[in-house]
Amino acid sequence: MKEKKEIQALKNEYPLLNQLISLQESFWINPKLEKYPIGIKKATLSQQDVNDAENRLMRFAPYLAKAFPETKEAKGLIESPLARIPTMKQFIERDTHQGIPGELLLKCDSHLPISGSIKARGGIYEILKHAEDLALHNGMLKVEDDYSIIDNEEFRSFFSQYSIAVGSTGNLGLSIGIISAKLGFNVSVHMSADAQTWKKDLLRSKKVDVIEYADDYSKAVEEGRLQAAKDPRCYFVDDESSRDLFLGYAVAASRLQKQLEQMEIKIDEDHPLFVYLPCGVGGGPGGVAFGLKLLFGDHVHCFFAEPTHSPCMLIGLLTGLHDQISVQDVGIDNVTEADGLAVGRPSGFAGKMMESILSGSYTVSDKKLYKMLTALADTEGFHLEPSALAGMIGPEKLLTEGTGYLQDHHLKEKMNNSTHVIWGTGGSMVPEEIMNQYYQKGYDSGKK
Repeated sequence: MKEKKEIQALKNEYPLLNQLISLQESFWINPKLEKYPIGIKKATLSQQDVNDAENRLMRFAPYLAKAFPETKEAKGLIESPLARIPTMKQFIERDTHQGIPGELLLKCDSHLPISGSIKARGGIYEILKHAEDLALHNGMLKVEDDYSIIDNEEFRSFFSQYSIAVGSTGNLGLSIGIISAKLGFNVSVHMSADAQTWKKDLLRSKKVDVIEYADDYSKAVEEGRLQAAKDPRCYFVDDESSRDLFLGYAVAASRLQKQLEQMEIKIDEDHPLFVYLPCGVGGGPGGVAFGLKLLFGDHVHCFFAEPTHSPCMLIGLLTGLHDQISVQDVGIDNVTEADGLAVGRPSGFAGKMMESILSGSYTVSDKKLYKMLTALADTEGFHLEPSALAGMIGPEKLLTEGTGYLQDHHLKEKMNNSTHVIWGTGGSMVPEEIMNQYYQKGYDSGKK
């Protein structure tokens, strides 16, 4: 916990902090953003690392196609659609009285196979990598093998000698729990108070050991880490600092690039790409943003979106303190209905990776998340969970509060050729009765 004197000094140095503490929606432009060739040099990962992750996922594709029939049609690829949402764009323009030049697209990670959220990318990748390392080390597998052989009793029996632990608010726990249990690992998911009951029930139905805490996400992670440290055969997935999770998310960039090409959408100096990513601890959006910068350089502009009650990454980046400061340190309660984003302390690893390549960040109220949730269901028929809507107000925020950014980067005259991608991070696994409650909340808030 920081001293009152330290917090006061931070408020004086960073006036935006006062706005964040008062829970007002805020928009921040990153003053440390650098030109791509300079900024990317500060990253501790490279394109080669992302390629390595992509190749590993290709090796596992035959296994995934066999073990998870829902991936068979895509030949074992865990990928989501990219959809045009013109009617939603019209709704936002009417609702905010702000025109949005360019095209509005939804990246539907809410409908990723296996676990129905962006966490299917990083979480599943890290467990597959761990499984491959164990199998290669023990002579059960060669890199040249057809990995569909992993879906048998011999491998499940082998993996059952090992365990996996993870701390989660929900979606990471789902992805880790489902893939680990399928492979044969013993799994413990340490879940924070914010985690939805249906997510815990679903994990238990997959024979996952769910351990609940009355505290927030950071406590769940800490306890999971402690448990793993006591057992040499237990592997801890560390959402706060995992390189492998980050790389699993980064692979999404090349997949998006292919989808944009298929839709004949050009991205270059005169056709800028803006991407709006919901942010919790930071690994998921950080990995995606990193991958996108590697491919598109200065032609892509990534913005993080956080709840007004949990702006941990924004505060970490704003102050430069990263994981050395939490929202609770400055008097923010970290209580939000966007359960996947209810994180009080950001990933220091992700924050430092973003410091010179992220364009900016903004906060959004829970009420607005529900309003956008209902509007998206009504206009386009997509049903997402509240946290997945954090990106939806990004274009309007950028065009009204980020005009300085557009001016500085000579983007104003190019906005008619722009593409805005809203990253929809989760929702397809939400039970229908819960989704109906979400919808009703948004409907009711829209009437007030």
